Amino acid sequence: MMIVIDNIVFSIQKSGGISIVWYELIKRLITKESELTFIEYKGTKKNIFGRKLKLSNCKLLYPKYLVFQLERYRDLYFHKKGNKRFIFHSSYYRTCLNKKAINITTVHDFTYEYYFKGLKKVVHCWQKHRAISKADYIICISENTKSDLLKFMPHINENKIKVIYNGVSEEYFPISSKDFQKPLNPFSPYTFVLFVGGRENYKNFELTVKAVSKTNFNLIIVGSPLTEKEISFLNSYMDESRYCSRIRISNAELNNLYNQAYCLLYPSSYEGFGIPVLESQKSGCPVIAYNRSSIPEIIGTTPLLIETLTTEAITEKLDLLGDNEERKKIIKEGLENANRFSWDTMSENVLKLYNNIINTYSLK
Repeated sequence: MMIVIDNIVFSIQKSGGISIVWYELIKRLITKESELTFIEYKGTKKNIFGRKLKLSNCKLLYPKYLVFQLERYRDLYFHKKGNKRFIFHSSYYRTCLNKKAINITTVHDFTYEYYFKGLKKVVHCWQKHRAISKADYIICISENTKSDLLKFMPHINENKIKVIYNGVSEEYFPISSKDFQKPLNPFSPYTFVLFVGGRENYKNFELTVKAVSKTNFNLIIVGSPLTEKEISFLNSYMDESRYCSRIRISNAELNNLYNQAYCLLYPSSYEGFGIPVLESQKSGCPVIAYNRSSIPEIIGTTPLLIETLTTEAITEKLDLLGDNEERKKIIKEGLENANRFSWDTMSENVLKLYNNIINTYSLK
């Protein structure tokens, strides 16, 4: 059975969590599955993950369109000769209108439903909910995401939903202090707290700044460039010498920072999965996180979950990590927990779903 993969996310994002998930999946599919056809768009090479994929030996289709900003919201009609069914799996909430298509939709989170307002929310939710409603099979990246789906769309048949966890890259691992890269880190090892990812309101970046400002720790921020507003906020709480930012760094560079950090501070109010939590644990870096959404499902057993979003709750956990024996125990448990997740397992579970679909429809 032909499998059609829609790679549009690589043209929507320059980086980001969905791009990571899709890259890790495709990288493995092309080594295990021969009947793959990829739908590609211009701009893929601008995505830091999309440009790493080697698809030159694969069948590629480039749909015609007038305005890409509208194309990303359009369902496709993929023309295929013959009467055989085929799988259509989109990277970003699109379905195939061909009646022979068996549509799979991957659902990552419900951030827009919880935290956004206005036209942006309306458009995103319209596209997502339409794709979910039209899907024959639905992949959720955590039990929490599945629960949210059934909360916002209770009419969806639960039997359509398959929970397939994301993984964590093998490029994250503990390294010796002699291999620490100094240029990335202007501070001494273990004298800084790390903040990784987006800085939207629900990520609680401002709370992070306030909490760190009350300690002797410095702060390294990894993600998109700081805005003038964010710089002004940072300067109102700490001296410029106490913080720095690193923009879209490589896995190897981020692994180096995890290894040198006192901890990762991840007080996000909502995550569909929370990949940085596992990256950090796999690097041997303790994680302080908020005990909400998917985080307790992913992070495993740890005394570093905060129950309230306050500076006091955070500084209490920072103090706890000052106990050397407790820190060693937390790091050991984190390493063990991260081993529960892998991109190989994720891709194998997606392939199992494909094969189950193939077997089901071949019997009809």
